[in-house]
Amino acid sequence: MKKLENYITGKWITGDGDGQLLSDAVTGQPIATASTKGLDFAAITNYARTKGNPALRNMTFHERGRMLRALAIHLRQHLNTFYEISYQTGATKADSWIDIEGGIGNLFANASLRRKFPDEAFCIDGPTHNFSKNNTFFGTHILVPKEGVAIHINAFNFPVWGMLEKIAVNLLAGMPAIVKPATVTSYLTEAVVKEIVASGILPDGALQLLCGSAGDLLDKVESQDVVTFTGSASTGLLLKSHPRILSESVPFTMEADSLNCIILGEDVNPGSAEWDIFVKEVRKEMTVKAGQKCTAIRRIFVPENKIEEAGKAIGAALSKTVIGNPRNEKVRMGALAGATQQNEVVAQVQKLLASSQLIYGSLDSVEVVDGISGKGSFLSPLLLLNTSPFANSSVHEVEAFGPVSTLMPYKNMDEAIALSKKGKGSLCSSIVTGNDTIAKKYVLGAATHHGRILVLNQDCAAESTGHGSPLPLLVHGGPGRAGGGEEMGGLLGVKHYMQRTALQGSATTISAITNVYQQYAKGKDPVVHPFKKYFNELQIGDQLITESRTITAEDINQFADISGDHFYAHIASTDFTNTLFERQVAHGYLIMSIAAGLFVDSYEKNPVLLNYGIDELRFTKPVYPGASIHIRFTCKEKIPQEKKEPTDIPRGIVKWLVEMIDETGEITGVAVILTMVAMKG
Repeated sequence: MKKLENYITGKWITGDGDGQLLSDAVTGQPIATASTKGLDFAAITNYARTKGNPALRNMTFHERGRMLRALAIHLRQHLNTFYEISYQTGATKADSWIDIEGGIGNLFANASLRRKFPDEAFCIDGPTHNFSKNNTFFGTHILVPKEGVAIHINAFNFPVWGMLEKIAVNLLAGMPAIVKPATVTSYLTEAVVKEIVASGILPDGALQLLCGSAGDLLDKVESQDVVTFTGSASTGLLLKSHPRILSESVPFTMEADSLNCIILGEDVNPGSAEWDIFVKEVRKEMTVKAGQKCTAIRRIFVPENKIEEAGKAIGAALSKTVIGNPRNEKVRMGALAGATQQNEVVAQVQKLLASSQLIYGSLDSVEVVDGISGKGSFLSPLLLLNTSPFANSSVHEVEAFGPVSTLMPYKNMDEAIALSKKGKGSLCSSIVTGNDTIAKKYVLGAATHHGRILVLNQDCAAESTGHGSPLPLLVHGGPGRAGGGEEMGGLLGVKHYMQRTALQGSATTISAITNVYQQYAKGKDPVVHPFKKYFNELQIGDQLITESRTITAEDINQFADISGDHFYAHIASTDFTNTLFERQVAHGYLIMSIAAGLFVDSYEKNPVLLNYGIDELRFTKPVYPGASIHIRFTCKEKIPQEKKEPTDIPRGIVKWLVEMIDETGEITGVAVILTMVAMKG
């Protein structure tokens, strides 16, 4: 019998003893055993903190992002191996696609986020604030990677996605991870980690794997660590209240199974496009992964005058679902993860049947394609009906973690909103409606109790990722029963693994620390015009003070004619009574254009390849004819770009702070312009 290995302290090690027996969900045949008995959890956490953490902290966001991308590309080369193993979990190929390629997609998505960060190991978080009258004292926030380890305790239903969606974020942030997948499907996680380790892409200590019990792992956590948990609310609460978690104030993120719901809008009638979308979405969410998703639809709310038709339509759709061996191409729903899980689902359904009735499916029998009689953890999809959802609490509290959902009526949208909230916090909710007024009322009424809301209609359904699919750039989590945490979420998720620190000092000092020029900091003499410098020659703070130019009425009139912008404030004959202006005022874009004429080195070819855009353009003081304008032009930030093709010119994006200043010394406008600049060599 194969024994799963744990990847710890840079080595593959099997645990002591026989361990837990793991079986094929389809055939019931033993696959392997898993054990972490005898492992030194103190040494494991210490290895992550002393080996993996420094290695990742010393990398920049861009380097970490490229590392994730390389890892994603490598794993895609082994898809066939992963799919073959995934069949043993009871997953169909479509189920496995969500788990395996969805997980790899998370690596790609987070890799792309590197472009949202500087090419540094840390970053500024949010704006800089001026706390002084004379521009001498400023404050901002910075984010630095925590010095601990991210510990991920994952659920059985997504042995690949559950790991990759979490480590993608902590690795980009600069923290190592210890992954503890649910033991029952950990053999698939082990196979993926084998390939990750074999690739040599991650630095030593960046990732460790435990296949088996978590032992006394949580006894070893420290204040710089982060713990995440995916699973049942009861287990999550037990872990969250661990004495060490509390005493060390360890950030704990819980993503718990919840009673997610879907609403059929009052405007939707049988035979309409939205009706078909609704039925299809319910069927999909009940049968994908055999309903074993923390985001699956458990509660279905339908206008009371359509409850009978909805039940028939959903039952008819479910009847077309072929159940059986996931290796068979005709099969659309496989087995539950194991006999224990199957028994648990049946027990929970029995509780629900105390106040509901079964209107589709059977607890006792299921027709299985390519199955072995009496073997495998197969279960029929089960659709229940509860006609009194306000009177019965169990339907909002008991979750059968399988292909089970309950249909319930509502009278109006206020009732639908109230019923959705009776789940006491959910990961996600959907409403199917073609009426945006109904959608708005539901979203604003129900958002307090849901981590994500999907509005489905014929405009978006074809390309929608669906009710049950969290997206890497959006948060995944929910309030109350759903755990009160957030995962993924793009930049938000990365910041969870970093320490936010307020930084105070002079603009010059903050510029030197952050490598981002702050307004009013001391500039540097560039010696030559900054546009004559290559990207790698430019220094943050290189500053050019231009000559002045007087703005005339003729300038304003000509710009109005050329641009076609004859706004009344730019016309000299306007009566300026009760306006914001004293007399004819210059166009803001005229001043910006003149600014470009003042700071651009115009005549000789130089390393500047093109103008890339303008950010944060503001006009802060009117400019009247006769005003004299000069420009303070400063290198604010540098962002290297990666080559997409070998023949690409090496280059980067330079952000320049442009301050438009009049003869009184006051700023009339400010902008950040971006140029693409060639690198030397």
